[in-house]
Amino acid sequence: MIKKEIPFAVEIYASAEELNDSDATLLAKARAITTQAYAPYSHFNVGAAAMLTDGTTVTATNQENASYPVGICAERVLLSAVASQFTGRGIIIMAISYHNINGKSNTPISPCGICRQSLAEYEERTHQSIRLILSGMLGEVYIIEKAQQLLPLTFSAVSLK
Repeated sequence: MIKKEIPFAVEIYASAEELNDSDATLLAKARAITTQAYAPYSHFNVGAAAMLTDGTTVTATNQENASYPVGICAERVLLSAVASQFTGRGIIIMAISYHNINGKSNTPISPCGICRQSLAEYEERTHQSIRLILSGMLGEVYIIEKAQQLLPLTFSAVSLK
């Protein structure tokens, strides 16, 4: 047997005030767009904002449905929008935030498993790492250098060959 550790690093900031201006601006956009989420069932509004390789900023929110499996997370709404409206452009940075109407929104949020898989594949297909900024409406901010770090044993196109 071989035991192998897979390293994972995260930068932790006490608040958005410690971020550089461009990161703080992108996080502010993710926080602001949470007001446009369609989350009448969970009341858990998620917003994502991305900076593309050409400097364009794109935002998105989660979209729920009474048939729960039909809903789509903000991260995948954003990836779909970028892939269809900004063909071939990579995402440099994505900020993700949330506003929990029923509770606190003061700890960083992390993408769900489906979103982790989608982010990792988007990185692969665009040959561009996506730096993630994860936060709530206030409190600590986590920065992860590559989305793929959230899913170290990624299922990818190589797995299908």
